[in-house]
Amino acid sequence: MNIVLWIIQVLLALLFLFAGVTKLILPIEEMTKQMAMPGLFLRFLGVAEVLGGLGLILPGLFRVKTWLMPLAAALLMLIVIGATVVTLMIGGGVTALVPLVTTLLCAFVAYGRWRVAPLGGR
Repeated sequence: MNIVLWIIQVLLALLFLFAGVTKLILPIEEMTKQMAMPGLFLRFLGVAEVLGGLGLILPGLFRVKTWLMPLAAALLMLIVIGATVVTLMIGGGVTALVPLVTTLLCAFVAYGRWRVAPLGGR
């Protein structure tokens, strides 16, 4: 179970790091063309996604404050639930499955690292 959790954590971390860095690098005008949201809110989401992606990996890698891993997964889950709702509101339908599956994977990691296979830390 530990190996499965690590694989999912790395994949989720890569996904959130890519999404977050993209939101931080792209000009606000370009992002607001694609999404009808305030630019500063998108920047905030970018920072949250980058920090969450790092929070999925670094505590376990260094074995320091490993309780941050399930917390990061749970908080990222909230962000992705919002993405699912927004996708459904704009008529996404089937495209809402991607954030929905991401939400389920975050929930799996949060529960797995909290109850099933927690890592001991200093």
